[in-house]
Amino acid sequence: MTTSEYATYIAGLPRILAAAATLFRDADGRVLLVEPNYREGWALPGGTIESDAGETPRAGARRETAEEIGLDVEPGALLVVDWAPGPGRPPIVAYLYDGGVLSGERLAAIRLQEEELLSWKLVEPSELSAHLPNGLALRVSAALGALKDGRGPVELENGRPVRA
Repeated sequence: MTTSEYATYIAGLPRILAAAATLFRDADGRVLLVEPNYREGWALPGGTIESDAGETPRAGARRETAEEIGLDVEPGALLVVDWAPGPGRPPIVAYLYDGGVLSGERLAAIRLQEEELLSWKLVEPSELSAHLPNGLALRVSAALGALKDGRGPVELENGRPVRA
């Protein structure tokens, strides 16, 4: 296959989006959520992986966390990988990493990226579905379960565990 043929082949392959986020908790087990100004509802610190620039999922989670809440934290273990189709866009592969437990001092150091975020808050795990879109609430719940059980990354499709 020539270089030109290979480039044509690659250009014709399906496209997917990729995103990465970090799951932070406080000492009481509440989850840190951020409120975007560009859509309704809440989210985790995170966003699109800049894969065209060579960014990896882990690096994307770290960069997005630093940009959005001003904390430069090396992501911990990968908790969840979720294949999330959506209307009007290609599917998203979402990576969710453990950000650990933030001390009161670290929480006080949060500085929001005002171009994208309105506020942040800590939410009880039982209240996640009232704040997050359904697929994301399921993703976060699966991540909390993985932390509690000490098991490896959970494979999800649209927030629901894949049965192997």
